[in-house]
Amino acid sequence: MATKPPKGDPVQDAPQVAEPKHAAAGLPAIGHTLRIAQQQMGVKRTALTLLRVNQKDGFDCPGCAWPEPDHRHKAEFCENGAKAVAEEATLRRVTPEFFAAHSVADLATRSGYWLGQQGRLTHPMHLPEGGDHYEPVSWERAFDIIAEEISALGSPDESVFYTSGRTSNEAAFLYQLFARELGTNNLPDCSNMCHESSGSALSETIGIGKGSVLLDDLYKADLIVVAGQNPGTNHPRMLSALEKAKANGARIISINPLPEAGLERFKNPQTPQGMLKGATLTDLFLQIRIGGDQALFRLLNKLVLETEGAVDEEFVREHTHGYEEFAEAARAADWDETLRATGLSRAEIEQALGMVLASERTIVCWAMGLTQHKHAVPTIREVVNFLLLRGNIGRPGAGVCPVRGHSNVQGDRTMGIFERPAPAFLDALEKEFGFAPPREHGFDVVRAIRALRDGEAKVFFAMGGNFVSASPDTDVTEAAMRRARLTVHVSTKLNRSHVVTGARALILPTLGRTERDLQVGPNGKSTEQFVTVEDSMGMVHASRGRLAPASPQLLSEPAIVCRLARRVLGADSKVPWEEFERDYATIRDRIARVIPGFEDFNARVARPGGFTLPHAPRDERRFPTATGKANFTAAPVEYPELPEGRLLLQTLRSHDQYNTTIYGLDDRYRGITNGRRVVLVNPQDARALGVTDGAYVDLVSEWQDGVERRAPGFRVVHYPTARGCAAAYYPETNVLVPLDATADTSNTPASKSVVVRLESGLEGRPEARPEARLEQSATD
Repeated sequence: MATKPPKGDPVQDAPQVAEPKHAAAGLPAIGHTLRIAQQQMGVKRTALTLLRVNQKDGFDCPGCAWPEPDHRHKAEFCENGAKAVAEEATLRRVTPEFFAAHSVADLATRSGYWLGQQGRLTHPMHLPEGGDHYEPVSWERAFDIIAEEISALGSPDESVFYTSGRTSNEAAFLYQLFARELGTNNLPDCSNMCHESSGSALSETIGIGKGSVLLDDLYKADLIVVAGQNPGTNHPRMLSALEKAKANGARIISINPLPEAGLERFKNPQTPQGMLKGATLTDLFLQIRIGGDQALFRLLNKLVLETEGAVDEEFVREHTHGYEEFAEAARAADWDETLRATGLSRAEIEQALGMVLASERTIVCWAMGLTQHKHAVPTIREVVNFLLLRGNIGRPGAGVCPVRGHSNVQGDRTMGIFERPAPAFLDALEKEFGFAPPREHGFDVVRAIRALRDGEAKVFFAMGGNFVSASPDTDVTEAAMRRARLTVHVSTKLNRSHVVTGARALILPTLGRTERDLQVGPNGKSTEQFVTVEDSMGMVHASRGRLAPASPQLLSEPAIVCRLARRVLGADSKVPWEEFERDYATIRDRIARVIPGFEDFNARVARPGGFTLPHAPRDERRFPTATGKANFTAAPVEYPELPEGRLLLQTLRSHDQYNTTIYGLDDRYRGITNGRRVVLVNPQDARALGVTDGAYVDLVSEWQDGVERRAPGFRVVHYPTARGCAAAYYPETNVLVPLDATADTSNTPASKSVVVRLESGLEGRPEARPEARLEQSATD
């Protein structure tokens, strides 16, 4: 008999499976949105809160970073954005009484889903050394504990300051300022795990590590290529932009190992026509083999070069460098190798070429499907080559469009959350604040885990996020965290990271985006504050919460950083932390003097909708690279090799999920309900491996270090994936991703091309493996 999961924690390894859907949104999205929202917030609070999401006088959605149009719908949110808001604005509370009733050991047996469903944190909590329960602690004592541990370090570089993408511009600027005045550049962030490959490739090739398109460019494009991306789940409001682009005459090529409902048909819930009929989005679906994208774009570039008149010779001559070396490499592209690397047919590639040649304005959008491979950076460089050949950067309706994930993840980097800061940024900090910031590069995420593992780092501080569940190589990451002297998490809700602790641990509860932020001035009066964010396309705008805070004990993120800095740095600090806490406008004044593009910050962000940051390649066709021009590159073509009897696994999200936050146990577009421990396998591959639909298997990853990493008890689902490819949800499969399996240059975990074998048999079934559920609860 199987061991039951803890009370109230649903089974996640026995899902129901139906046929995948072929359209996204529509009435089911509305129904699911309202049901989730009302369960968390109630009817009245749902209406009052959702109508302020992404409005010019409202708050920025705490979910994805997709930009808002200038003219906004009254319901300017998507299903998954509504879920994010509902979980933050929930009426459920996690009080000190909750922690008294649940030991850390008990909480460690719970799934990430169960932890997140308990509600908002209300009080600062401390796990003392040798303790088994978190205990309430005053804010003053919490800051004392952090100061004690930091002062005991041999060097500031023994501390690590992690940031999630939810942090506002103001909080991020203060956070990096504190870390650098303390004396370290150990500022890893969630970009290290997602779009670091994009930033690395774009900085080298066009001189700025951000996308070059605005929302209006999508509406002007002739061709939009969507590669390695699932907008229907990860940033659903992108579907309405694609719908508008299609109405304006654009064609769309989707490149992905999985067919995704959102890119097949979009049923816009904001229009009667959309609800009933919907719009077909994809004109050509290229079901590529995992990791074959560089080979595909290299061959397309060869074919463009061979087509008379296809290259924009004037643009290449005036604005680019390295063309001849690139062209020589591209002309050597081999059809047979490309077909083997991509799994595509010659006819499909020739059809794509025809669409490329017919387009005068082309945009390429991408996400994790391109960025999380060993050869991710060369792949994105090849995408840039593809666009440069036909002059598609710095032209309306054309350009590079890396679609960022978490709200303000791009803003965090702009504000200086980076372990390898530019000298010019550090010079500006030194001039403005009068201290010498450290110049030695710090730890990114992977290096931070190694440092914790090896005892080189002893204090870990996280501003938001769920570091343990977001990071690769779960067993290694958890063991590393447990070696720390102190772990601190600034959070709104419970997650797995709170129960994988150092010798001591703190949970510091903070305001959410939905909540009113009042700060007390020197006259004793409270003044309402707002924060700002930067979206995926470089638009900066204000965010103002309106709900009463979940608890009077909550502090805002800027206030937490300011009080921490005052306690740790003391009277010798050259930064006016008290002033910054009272009035966020004073923070923005300093940002304006330090970071180019933010001049007159307070006045510009006061305008409804905010302002656009400058982007030299887009605005002027000026490329601030080492050569002063856009750089063609010529890397060797790479793609994953697949040993016989193995599959290439990509980790991905379900539809009831945002990053590591699990809203529910369904993935309705893929036909999966009531469970998460599934592996999607092409039926032909499954038959060749002797694995039937519904069988239970262990996923075992194989890498060059010879260590076998295992994720037990997954139900096989026959699914129309690309041949040789499989897919399963993270964080459950993060255990399979080796810590040292990373992208060249960017050091991003290679989570999209993990070589696995399936070990099947009776032992894989949950009823024969009661420990499987407990292992899942412990690693979710």
